[in-house]
Amino acid sequence: MHSTKIKKLVLAALLVALSLIIPISFGFLKIIVGPFTATLASHVPLFIAMLISPKVAAIVGLGSTIGFFITSAPVVALRAATHIIVGYIGGKIFRKNENYKGAIAATAPIHGILEGLAIIPFGIDSYTIVLVTVVGTMVHHCIDAFLAYLVARSLNKAQGKDTISILNEKAA
Repeated sequence: MHSTKIKKLVLAALLVALSLIIPISFGFLKIIVGPFTATLASHVPLFIAMLISPKVAAIVGLGSTIGFFITSAPVVALRAATHIIVGYIGGKIFRKNENYKGAIAATAPIHGILEGLAIIPFGIDSYTIVLVTVVGTMVHHCIDAFLAYLVARSLNKAQGKDTISILNEKAA
């Protein structure tokens, strides 16, 4: 296996581990607004994974789903399952444009709408679906995107390199 592929595999494994650990061990970061919950930093591994590849982001989204399935009500786990789609789409957008802010901006409404759709089968009222869940998810998405940006910048400084360039190296 090429060293770049090994780096990506290790990073993917670490991000999946983080996506599992955050809902399991950092419940104190959970914000509750009625039936809506938001665990701060829960999207950070997903957003960093989008910089690696769409497939890695989808796998990290699956890790997040499992983490929330273990710790939360089914409605929350189903909302987390939307991270698989959001991560994949965000990874595709990032891969095409190499623009983190653009990928985040494009996926915020997708993320909100998907989470809103995910709770419909649970008989939740329209107000909660649209204003609390869709808008709340988009706000949470933006906060976590900023946190992920800070993490990526910190990695850049620690390594003295551009993390995004490192993650996007093409295997020879």
